[in-house]
Amino acid sequence: MAINPQITNLLLMLFLMQSSKKIPFSDPLVLLGVRTAYVLSNVAILSLYLYMQYQINKKRDLTTLKYLEPAAMGSSEEPKLVTTTVQAYDTEQLRSLYKSQLLGVGMMAVMHLYFKYTNPLLIQSILPLKGALEGSLVKIHVFGRPAVGDLKRPFKTAPGLLAGLQGEVKDDKKAVEAAERAGRGGAKEE
Repeated sequence: MAINPQITNLLLMLFLMQSSKKIPFSDPLVLLGVRTAYVLSNVAILSLYLYMQYQINKKRDLTTLKYLEPAAMGSSEEPKLVTTTVQAYDTEQLRSLYKSQLLGVGMMAVMHLYFKYTNPLLIQSILPLKGALEGSLVKIHVFGRPAVGDLKRPFKTAPGLLAGLQGEVKDDKKAVEAAERAGRGGAKEE
């Protein structure tokens, strides 16, 4: 039985927060070591994402994928029918991973360079790498797991604080056919 990644993230964060209180960040060598660990962590994540991009392009899976994308939170619009390919879907998911990582690096740069916070460097050198290795795309394209069950596309969003408000992606045949008959969306994304 696997432990929920959210629980392990919480426990790891609590442990790292307590540990970081005992680290002498005022020592320039210690600070350099933590900065180096943070940079190496982000280089490892970037390398992982570039390898995934290579694998996605190498597999070139043009299998058609149809699903209903939920309307934006607070919107009264109907869910939109999306018809795409597995390769395009994976590329779009990877693009969102790149954006997320870049946003994290930008926020960390502001916190560390402008506000002079050093403790988050330690936490952010471990948690994003752990999150990247637990991602669905990594499990499929790097670890070679088959895309069945939880790894079936479209990926289910992890349950979070606001996940219940937005709705989930529907890919069951009945919902897709109903959306096709109703004429909602259906434009193929390239």
